[in-house]
Amino acid sequence: MIKLSHIEKTYDSPSGPVKALKGIDLEIARGEIYGIIGLSGAGKSTLVRCINMLERPTSGQVFVDGKELTKMSASELREARKDIGMIFQHFNLLSSATVYENIAFPLKLAGAAADEIEKKVQPLLKLVGLEAKAHQYPSQLSGGQKQRVGIARALASEPKVLLCDEATSALDPQTTKAILELIRDINRKLQLTVVVITHEMQVVKDICDKVAVIDKGVIAEQGSVIDIFTNPQQPITKEFISVLLSNDLPAAFRGSIVSQEPAPDAYLLVRLTFIGERADDPVIAGMIRNFPEVETTMLFGNLDQIRSTPFGRMIIGLTGPHERVQEALAYLQAKDLKEEVIGYVHRHDSTAH
Repeated sequence: MIKLSHIEKTYDSPSGPVKALKGIDLEIARGEIYGIIGLSGAGKSTLVRCINMLERPTSGQVFVDGKELTKMSASELREARKDIGMIFQHFNLLSSATVYENIAFPLKLAGAAADEIEKKVQPLLKLVGLEAKAHQYPSQLSGGQKQRVGIARALASEPKVLLCDEATSALDPQTTKAILELIRDINRKLQLTVVVITHEMQVVKDICDKVAVIDKGVIAEQGSVIDIFTNPQQPITKEFISVLLSNDLPAAFRGSIVSQEPAPDAYLLVRLTFIGERADDPVIAGMIRNFPEVETTMLFGNLDQIRSTPFGRMIIGLTGPHERVQEALAYLQAKDLKEEVIGYVHRHDSTAH
């Protein structure tokens, strides 16, 4: 649906050329919700504006729905942009226009008749839950309601692609959740391809199918959200994920020396990740039943979801005869889960040194 090939974007500055994007290659399939995440200044907003050609790339090609936008004239681009809706961080509503008039605005610009506008705006008001607010002005709306107007306006031209540039970063967490649920609902009902630009990993976790991590103008890592969350490769990706999934040791072990060699009274700490149906499997109970000589201590655990996929993490501590501990570890390694052996660590309250 969307293909970016070798996209470069260079800006002139008093101190010389600044490369905002450096050889970006990206493909987004029809109907996907695709996240692009990066720190401020990483190039993510420049990248999304290259998709609808609000920023023309210095070099490279942009394809949307099989059409190469980088070859189009200004008039051809205006026509092509009808297939690409966009919502913004700060809503960009007309303060002197009602909710109805804001949603109708792109249709009026396109020369649509009043009855045609009515037929399109009323279903959009219902879709975003604002039928009762049709004749109110932006100053009378909450932030979440303003963003709902922005979403409806972006959908007025019946686009095939919806670009969301930091669409929830000005909203509180509860409103953010509601807006993300609305975007997901629209994606499902209208079969839209959605591109979400964000600096918040929570947004990616809640809504996206796939994600690309952009860092200093290059794609550092990309893949399915589950793969990126459970097996991040690059430091920048690990940094984003650590906000939601801390890799710190449990409090009783923090600051202790981690050794790969067994020591008296030390716990072998193991971090386990469960994905999908495995999150409900009694793996630990089975290990305890099979290895009664091994004492298993649950030190940390949580169960969450990545979109609709269950996702669990826990840290356990194993103590007991070395051979039996290794057998218990082999039992875990044979299961369909991700395990990471942290090492042998003493508790702070242990008398062993």
